[in-house]
Amino acid sequence: MKIAIIGAGNMGGAVARGLAKGSLVKTSDITVSNPSRGKLEALKVEFPELNITCENSQAATGADVVILAVKPWKIQEVIEEIKGGLDYDNQAIASMAGGIGTAQLCTYLDRGDGEYPGVYYLIPNTAIAVMSGMTFMTSVCSTPELDAQMLAMFKEMGDAMLVEERLMDAGMALASCGIAYVMRYIRAATEGGVELGFYAKDAQRVIMQTMKGAVDLLEAGGLHPEMEIDKVTTPGGLTIRGLNAMEEAGFTQSVIKGLRASVKK
Repeated sequence: MKIAIIGAGNMGGAVARGLAKGSLVKTSDITVSNPSRGKLEALKVEFPELNITCENSQAATGADVVILAVKPWKIQEVIEEIKGGLDYDNQAIASMAGGIGTAQLCTYLDRGDGEYPGVYYLIPNTAIAVMSGMTFMTSVCSTPELDAQMLAMFKEMGDAMLVEERLMDAGMALASCGIAYVMRYIRAATEGGVELGFYAKDAQRVIMQTMKGAVDLLEAGGLHPEMEIDKVTTPGGLTIRGLNAMEEAGFTQSVIKGLRASVKK
């Protein structure tokens, strides 16, 4: 499968790095385009076999999947630039522009003949660059075979879910915005660790390993988080005191309110 990525910013660069590190797509079959060469050259240094260009149409020509990793206000302009040279029977278009759904993408891709390529709306997160991403996707005009290929490609870079389009904004809140929320927890816990006497780098190390351990426990046991919490909360113990203090400060409600606030109304 040949992949074109239009845009080498944070998300485009992350996907390019993730794909190049994987085994399903050859690095020599990945082409990245960007208006300026600085970010392209940085990618080329990391992955010498990667193809780079400043011409979007050149990148899209011959690609099986064209990934649009540009800002929402640039999507229409980029599609207008490349759609005349696209082969709708043999190419799929995948957009990572938040808030631009499949209906709007189809409007931009309309050439007046009623034909459309397979169209994907993707919401990944930046951890895809280190093969630990969480990607949500929804599709129209695709096939089960193409859906399976797309899922396999993004699952290799972490995990991926094909969902109804109504869930895409919620997925963005949980996983894409969620990366920032997890980072904020790490920062807060690190500050608490410093207050308790650790150096910041040591506190962060402890917190990161603890978070990894919590995830590994849930994956291994398949239990609800509360069941794992019950294992470490003894009557009158320190853990339950800490949990109750966090809840008194609004921990759970703060998380839920943050997620709600990051979903478009």
